[in-house]
Amino acid sequence: MAEREYVYPPVIRAMQGAFRMLDLKIEVRGADRIPRGGGAVLASNHISYLDFIFAGAAALPSKRRVRFMAKKEVFDNRISGPLMRGMRHIPVDREAGLSSYRQALDFLKSGEIVGVFGEATISRSFMIKDLKNGAVRMAQAADVPLIPVVLWGTQRMWTKGRPRRLWQRHLPITVLVGEPMYPKKGQNATELTAELHRRLSALLDEAQTTYPDKPAGSEDAWWQPAHLGGTAPTLEQAAELDARGKVEKDAKAAENEAKSGGDAKAEAEKVAAPEAAPKADENPAAEDEAKSSEEAKAEAEHVAAPQAAPKADENPAAESEAKPSEDAKTEAEAEHVAASEAAPKADENPAAETSSEPENIAEAETDAAAETSSGTEQGTVAEQDPAAEQDSVIEKIAEPDASSEAEQSPEPEGDADHAPEKLDTAKPAE
Repeated sequence: MAEREYVYPPVIRAMQGAFRMLDLKIEVRGADRIPRGGGAVLASNHISYLDFIFAGAAALPSKRRVRFMAKKEVFDNRISGPLMRGMRHIPVDREAGLSSYRQALDFLKSGEIVGVFGEATISRSFMIKDLKNGAVRMAQAADVPLIPVVLWGTQRMWTKGRPRRLWQRHLPITVLVGEPMYPKKGQNATELTAELHRRLSALLDEAQTTYPDKPAGSEDAWWQPAHLGGTAPTLEQAAELDARGKVEKDAKAAENEAKSGGDAKAEAEKVAAPEAAPKADENPAAEDEAKSSEEAKAEAEHVAAPQAAPKADENPAAESEAKPSEDAKTEAEAEHVAASEAAPKADENPAAETSSEPENIAEAETDAAAETSSGTEQGTVAEQDPAAEQDSVIEKIAEPDASSEAEQSPEPEGDADHAPEKLDTAKPAE
C-alpha cells in the first residue's frame, strides 16, 4: 500500500492555482510517454530555480508524482526545506553523494519516478551543458526507463544571476517529453550519457524554435541563447563564469569556516576558563564545605594557642588561688630569713638587748620633761599625776618595740630553734 501524501497534493493544487492566477501559458507535449506505473528516471535540463515544479507537471496527466534529487542547500532553507522533505524529495550532498544515490535506487525499485538534473547546476548559456552519468547508472541499476524532458521559458521567472520576476503574467512555458531510453546493465554508461545529451539538445532546439515569444528588445534579449541572437553567454563563456563562481564560492566557504572555527575556539576557551577554576566553583555545596573546613581549622589553631600557655590560664580560679599561696610562701620565707638574721644578734649580746630598754625610758623621760617645761612656758597650769605620766611614757615606749618585734621576728611555724627570745614588756607595777 502506497504511503499517504500530506504535503505534495496541497503544493500541487497551490501551484496550479498560482499558474491560473498569473495566466501562465503552460504547454506540455509528450506527457503520454510518462508511464502510469512502475519506476522511471526523468532526466531534465536545468535553466531555472523553478524547474522541478514544471518538470513535475509533465507527470500530472499520468497521475504520477516525481521525487526530485536536489542539492542539500535547498533542504536547509527554512521555507523550502520543510516543503521539500514533505514532498519526499531527495537531498544531495555533493561531498557525500552515495547516500542520496542509494535512496534514489530504493525509490526506483519501489515504483517511484525520480527526477534528475544531469547538468548538476543551472546552465547560464541556456544550452545543454556536459551531463553527469548518474541518471544513466541509476536507470541501469534499477532496470527502469530513462525519460528525457526539456523546459523552456522558466528562466524568465527566476534564474542564476538575474532578479526574480515571479509574478509575470501571460508568460509561455514549454515542457517537452522525449522518447524513453532503456539502459541495460553492462552497457557503456558514458555512451548512454552522450546519447541522452543528444536527445536533450534536440528537444531543446525544438522548444526554442517553437517558443511563441521573442525578446522585446536588446535589454530583454538576456534570456535568449547567443546562437539565436540573444545576449546570453556561450557555453565556453558560461563555463568560465561557472569556474570563477566556484572559486569565489569556495573562498567564501573557507572564510565562513574559518570564522566559525574562530568562534568555536573562542567559545571553547570561554567554556574551559571556568573549568580551570577550583572545582568548588562548580559545586556551591562543596565550596561551602571547603570554607567551613577552613574556618574549623582556623578555630582549632586559635584554641590550640592558649593550650600552649601555662595550665593556670585554663583555670583562672585555680590561678588566683595559687597566687596568694605563692605570695604567702614567699613572705613566710622572707620573715624566716629576717628572723634568722635577728636571732643571732640577740643571742650574741643579751645584755645589750636588756640595757636598751632603760635607755629608751630615760630618753622618754627627758622628752616628757621637755614637753612639761614647754607647756609651763606657754602658760599651761594643768596639774599632772606623776604615776599616770609614767604609765603613759612606758606605754609609748612599749608600743613601737612590740610592733617592730612583731614585724621583724614572727615565730616560724614548726621551727622553734630559730625563734628569737621575747622581751618582757609588761607594764611595771604602779
